[in-house]
Amino acid sequence: MSEVARLQLICLSVVGSGILILLFIRSVFPRVIGFVAIILGIFMLTSLSIPQMASLPPVEEKFDVATVKTPTDLASIGQKIFFSKGQCALCHSIGPSESARCPDLKGIGAKLSREFLYESMTQPQAYIYRDYRHEGLPKEYPATMPAINKNPIALSRNEILSVIAFLQQMSGEPISVNPSELDVPGQAPAAPVKASLSGPAVAVAQAH
Repeated sequence: MSEVARLQLICLSVVGSGILILLFIRSVFPRVIGFVAIILGIFMLTSLSIPQMASLPPVEEKFDVATVKTPTDLASIGQKIFFSKGQCALCHSIGPSESARCPDLKGIGAKLSREFLYESMTQPQAYIYRDYRHEGLPKEYPATMPAINKNPIALSRNEILSVIAFLQQMSGEPISVNPSELDVPGQAPAAPVKASLSGPAVAVAQAH
């Protein structure tokens, strides 16, 4: 017998006890207790009849390097990671949003170089951004974003590159990440991406 079935049986017993009290006992106080028992039992039975859904972590996107043939394939994987394992959409929006807690990433792939995007994800404290809403006096925002290559998110280098490919694609830019740059299991990892600022990046970032 499942746990839910056992709880339902207990609730039925409570309701039954309440009904028996109302039928055979004339004293006011026990009848009040019986009535309350019936109400609580019915409420609990109703609650237990609602299908229960387990709270599970996001399904991780399987990254099979062998299936990535084109930059578009890479961007497709990056989009799934952006909205699942990467947890990027919890804070960032793609387009104006009143509920966004962090900068809007619409067009970010056209504004920042891939190297700067990589550094922003793995070393978010390297730069302090000015008030991205540009309302009133500029404010400095200390980076509250975690380094996504470390726990609890812990994206691999391949996954980070795929997210960069997605950001470039959704910005209408050519994808500069080539599948040949991906780390292949069993082979020596590729050289790390070195951060460098392109012209547009300098305009929106304030160095420490």
